[in-house]
Amino acid sequence: MTTPELIDTRTPDPKNFIPGDDHDWEMVIGLEVHAQVSSQSKLFSGASTEFGREQNSNVSLVDAAMPGMLPVINEECVAQAVRTGLGLKAQINNKSVFDRKNYFYPDLPQGYQISQFKQPIVGEGTIIVRVGPDKKGNYEEVEIGVERLHLEQDAGKSLHDQHPTMSFVDLNRSGVALMEIVSKPDLRSSEEAKAYVTKLRTILRYLGTCDGNMEQGSLRADVNVSVRKPGGEFGTRCEIKNVNSIRFVGQAIEAEARRQIAILEDGGKIEQQTRLYDPLKGETRSMRSKEEAHDYRYFPDPDLLPLEFDDAYVEALKKDLPELPDDKRARLISEMGLSAYDASILVADKAVADFFEKVAEGRNGKQAANWVINDLLGALNKAGKSIDQTPVSADQLGTIVDLIKDDTISGKIAKDLFEIVWNEGGDPREIVEARGMAQVTDSGAIEAAVDAVIAANPDQVAKVLDKPSMIGWFVGQVMKSTGGKANPKAVNELLRKKIGL
Repeated sequence: MTTPELIDTRTPDPKNFIPGDDHDWEMVIGLEVHAQVSSQSKLFSGASTEFGREQNSNVSLVDAAMPGMLPVINEECVAQAVRTGLGLKAQINNKSVFDRKNYFYPDLPQGYQISQFKQPIVGEGTIIVRVGPDKKGNYEEVEIGVERLHLEQDAGKSLHDQHPTMSFVDLNRSGVALMEIVSKPDLRSSEEAKAYVTKLRTILRYLGTCDGNMEQGSLRADVNVSVRKPGGEFGTRCEIKNVNSIRFVGQAIEAEARRQIAILEDGGKIEQQTRLYDPLKGETRSMRSKEEAHDYRYFPDPDLLPLEFDDAYVEALKKDLPELPDDKRARLISEMGLSAYDASILVADKAVADFFEKVAEGRNGKQAANWVINDLLGALNKAGKSIDQTPVSADQLGTIVDLIKDDTISGKIAKDLFEIVWNEGGDPREIVEARGMAQVTDSGAIEAAVDAVIAANPDQVAKVLDKPSMIGWFVGQVMKSTGGKANPKAVNELLRKKIGL
């Protein structure tokens, strides 16, 4: 897809400038993200979209471009595109047109791709991304414009490593529905670009319109990069095709910008090209000269009528939209009192957000957030697991939070209990009872432990009287002597009373 006429909407920001030999440079970045539509069948045929099937097993006569086979639009794919447009706060076009984009490639049986050119199903929208943190821990919100979203069919896949002299073609992906989401050239750094793809993927997953699995090719990006003097005219752009990870998006942008700056500072000119990124070498390489729209000879597909629907159809889809990440983040901050940072972590992954809300239901939101973020996500990250693989369920973690709240266990014992549940499973309440982990609340037993620690440390008593903030040392000693089972609040109160603070 060709990038629309470039319009500069952002004021130059010195923090995004790249130092060069003669002067600073500024990157201008636009992204074309291809998102596979979540649907059981393809855009114009009834063939399955299931991933991982045997090669050429998900292919209908339409996908193979057999003579006389006509495309029939998949209504669910249309609905998914509209839902995505609504999630991007974009203009929904009640009338759109499918066009033929003509080019030859071995894995494109028709000799053309059915896409949308002048009249896409979705028009302009916006995505707000958070970039940071900076050295002070602050985040910056940046609004990135979406130029359009259009539906198109995917091509097949050429396999070059199956035979020493021949290439094979797998048509399982041929005809799979894609949403091409084209940003405006509003991005000014690799960090913004990575944040944009991350946020877009999160929105798609919340909506259920694309699974966002980049390792399976469900989401991939074409990255347009140019450099210029800050605030100057747009430079000549190069497009880096099919970048399949967010990390590689950032690396490809940095590598391509450095390449262009070196050429310009050497007195050369940038040729408009399509390039590929090699992550092993950390560089981009030329693939072909960049085509323009007229090279593809777009014209309306004669086998497909214009796609039309009314406002009632859009409103019905809008009513069923889920709560989106920005709205959920705002609610967690306002209703549960979470910090902006904690709320942002929780809503970044829908599965994590859903897990947290189960833990927080009827409980203190801040305490639930601390356990989900610091303990659960920390343990998952260390173990290399996702939230879907967690050995500690939301009910189990919620029970641990309840045991702390009702003073059955202390915070320290709760950490030990979490480890047991993580490694062995089981009901946290039953574990506490069976293993004698309940907190000591008997005032007589606590008082005896306090008296023993005070009697054994007269020098420390004198120091605490001189510096009351050192009372924490005594609390620690009492907790140690009781195996962490004494109620810390009761210990603190008794110590202050006994020492005379």
